[in-house]
Amino acid sequence: MARYKLENNTRIQFTAEEEAEFDALQTTWNDASAERKLAQIKDIRLQKLIETDYLANSDVTMPDNIKTWRQSLRDIPQDFLTEEQYDLLLARETDKTKDNFGELTHSIWSKP
Repeated sequence: MARYKLENNTRIQFTAEEEAEFDALQTTWNDASAERKLAQIKDIRLQKLIETDYLANSDVTMPDNIKTWRQSLRDIPQDFLTEEQYDLLLARETDKTKDNFGELTHSIWSKP
């Protein structure tokens, strides 16, 4: 499939070199997909941990179920290792009629 670029408002077909460069860039981007997903998961995990950090203060007793949940969040990088598993963690509700539309659906994200 031919690719094109715009130069001076004129559509010009890529040269063979430009095609090769574009393909290389696209391969590099695609190859880094898992790393981008893991970074996104770590950002979400950090937000979830921050939301319950106040329970770790010395004057507050953290419930055991929260301790267990926080530990499971910290264990994500060692327990979820494949891009397919990352996809499950990043899955969001797609039914617009549901109250939780757009929210993460994996049970690990639900605070007990």
